[in-house]
Amino acid sequence: MPDQTLDAKGLNCPLPILKAKKALKDVPTGGTLEILATDPGAVKDFEAFCRTTGNELVESGEDAGTYRFLIRHTG
Repeated sequence: MPDQTLDAKGLNCPLPILKAKKALKDVPTGGTLEILATDPGAVKDFEAFCRTTGNELVESGEDAGTYRFLIRHTG
């Protein structure tokens, strides 16, 4: 169960990343943020976001056009 969920469906790049960056500030270190998005570009965006910020992309997947990402906040 994630500590927080961000619904970014219907938003296009770079809004899901910007909203996730802001939401992560409210997630405790070691906690998780679930992001739901519909922009196919979000897959590469969140991989790059985690690589550059040091946060961990725990899972990612797609179901019926909705992409789900689970990010662990590393502080």
